[in-house]
Amino acid sequence: MLTTLLLAAAAATAPPADLAPINCSNCAAWNEAQAPFRLHGDSWYVGTKGLSAVLVATPEGLVLIDGGLPQSAPLIAANIQSLGFELGDVRYLLNSHPHWDHAGGLAALQRLTGAPVVASAAAAAAMRRGNSPHGDSQAGFGEKANAYPPIAVIRTIADRGTLTLGGTTFTMHATPGHTDGGSTWTWRSCAGDDCRDLVFADSLSAVSSPDYRFSDHPEQVAALRESIARVAGLPCDLVVSAHPSASGLMEKLARREADPSVNALLDPQSCRTYAEGGASGLEKRLATEAAP
Repeated sequence: MLTTLLLAAAAATAPPADLAPINCSNCAAWNEAQAPFRLHGDSWYVGTKGLSAVLVATPEGLVLIDGGLPQSAPLIAANIQSLGFELGDVRYLLNSHPHWDHAGGLAALQRLTGAPVVASAAAAAAMRRGNSPHGDSQAGFGEKANAYPPIAVIRTIADRGTLTLGGTTFTMHATPGHTDGGSTWTWRSCAGDDCRDLVFADSLSAVSSPDYRFSDHPEQVAALRESIARVAGLPCDLVVSAHPSASGLMEKLARREADPSVNALLDPQSCRTYAEGGASGLEKRLATEAAP
């Protein structure tokens, strides 16, 4: 009887399954806490040091982009609350792409907020089963390594489809190549009369399991090149990449903090610079694969 009671008490206090941490060589560094900060207007960075998440406040509620790892969800939630916002006011959860380091925390965030996830059809199919898309370049790591908490409530959105809340319109730009279902999100953010084009850019890196060769998959190379070109051509005053390091976000933040009179996060060439980094990485990868 005592054993039964103890087991019941342990079960009652066990953390939710959707918070079970994913362990990887980079996970601890990616998940290091980062104090939230304003990007521009009512758009805020609420992610960790290594995994981006952005909150946009509108008069009709909040929109959150990306969820990091499962263990990132409490940090993102705490950042939102520290800014004075309520989790229950989040109306939509958007996603860059359906990998465990960007979609892993969405199930927990959906439980905490009650908000639906909005994603492309290909991303939705992957997130419903809680794994990478079939045929993904990282599938060679195995189903277990690529798994994350599945997401129950997902609304799909088409390429260049829009979502409007409280006067702010979010546009989804399909950016596959890093993986199927990748999405880049754009919106306008205003600080008084100073309105800017903000971009949450999907990953543009040619990353894979060791046995995968991009040169054997010309359709994926073509998709990645097209996505790189699409991001480069977006109206863009400020870019937040899915991994902030890829767009130098924290370095720009440090420059802004050193000189608050200039918002160093604002750079009309930022999307083009980010895309050029993706293009360079892809060409280096193809050259490596072609080497004897």
